[in-house]
Amino acid sequence: MRAAVLEEFGQPLVVQEVELAEPKAGEVLVRLVACGVCHTDLYTASGADPSGYSPTVLGHEGAGVVERVGVDVTSVAPGDHVVTLFSPQCRECVHCLSNRTNLCLAIREQQNQGFLPDGTTRLARNDEPVRHFMGCSTFAEYTVMPEIALAKVNPDAPPEHACLFACGLSTGIGAAMNTAKVESGSTCVVFGAGMVGLGAVAGCRLQGAERIVSVDLSPGRLELAKGQGATDTLVGGSDTVDQILELTGGFGADYTFEATGNVAVMRQAVESARMGWGLCTVAGVAGKGEVLEVVPRFLITGRRVAGSSFGGVKGRDQVPELVERALAGEIDVAPFVSHKIGLDDVNRGFELMEAQDGIRSVIEF
Repeated sequence: MRAAVLEEFGQPLVVQEVELAEPKAGEVLVRLVACGVCHTDLYTASGADPSGYSPTVLGHEGAGVVERVGVDVTSVAPGDHVVTLFSPQCRECVHCLSNRTNLCLAIREQQNQGFLPDGTTRLARNDEPVRHFMGCSTFAEYTVMPEIALAKVNPDAPPEHACLFACGLSTGIGAAMNTAKVESGSTCVVFGAGMVGLGAVAGCRLQGAERIVSVDLSPGRLELAKGQGATDTLVGGSDTVDQILELTGGFGADYTFEATGNVAVMRQAVESARMGWGLCTVAGVAGKGEVLEVVPRFLITGRRVAGSSFGGVKGRDQVPELVERALAGEIDVAPFVSHKIGLDDVNRGFELMEAQDGIRSVIEF
C-alpha cells in the first residue's frame, strides 16, 4: 500500500510503498477514507517531540471502513464505518472503569513505543519494521489497529467530517463537556480558535453557556468562532487579561480554556479565571522543557487549573455520540474542513497549517 513515511525529523514526509501485514488476534484492518492533518503530526515530524521516533507512518485523525478482523474481535465487523482512536478504551482497566479519566492503561506502554499490543509492528519496508504512530498510522491507504482503538460510527456521517472527531474536535468539545463540565448560564473564555479552540467554543454552547468569549490573533478565525457560538471576540495581546476582567465586571470568567500550547497564553488563561471558583482547563500541548508559571495568589483566591487529554472523551462510547450530534445539526463540522488534499500533498497540509491557512486540511483517499 501507499503511505507517508517520516524518514528524518525536520524533513518532508516521503510517500512510498510499504507492506502491511494481516491483523492478528484482537486487531482490525481498516481502509482509510479520510484523515485530518493535525498539529501533533507536525510536532513529531519537526523533531520537537521528545518521544518521537522514525521511520514511522504518521497520521492519527482517521475515518474509514473495516475490511477484515482478526480472531476474538467482536465489536466491529467488515463494512462498519469507524473512527480511529489514539486514546483507546479497553473498558476493563482501572481507568476505563472510572468516570474520572479517559486515559486507558491497556496498551499505553507499547503504543508509546510505536508498537501494537504484542510489541511488534504490522508495517514494514523491505522486511525492515516501520513503527506505528500513536497506535494509528493513518497517513496511509490502510491501517491495522487494535479493536479497542476504533469507534464504530453512523455510516451516514461524511468521512471528512467524522475523521475530525478522532482528535481535534473531540478534544475541544470534550474539554468543555467532560473536563470542565461547563454549567448553563456561565461565562467562558476560550484562548485559541484553531480546531481544538473552536471545538471548545461549540462545547460551551452545547452546555448552555450564556457568554462565550473567543480569543485569537486571527480575525478570520474569530469569525469562525462566532459561527460555533462565540458571543464576543478579542484579538489576543498583552492586555487580554485586563480586557476579560473589564468584560466580566472585574471578576474574570467562570471557565477558561487554553488551546494554543503557548505557556504565556496558559498563564493568561489562569489569570482570566474568576476569583472564588474559576476553572482554567489546559488542552494545548507546550514545547519540550517549557514551564507554566502561576502566581500562587491566583490559586489561593479560589482558581483551579485542570489538564485535559482528548477532552476526557472515552472514545468507543462517546465519539459515536458526538458524531450523532453532528448529524442532528448540533455541531457544524463543515467550516472546519478548509482544504481537501490527496496523500501525495501531505506535506502541503503541514505548510498550510504552519501558515495558519484554514483550520484543517483533510486527506481523501
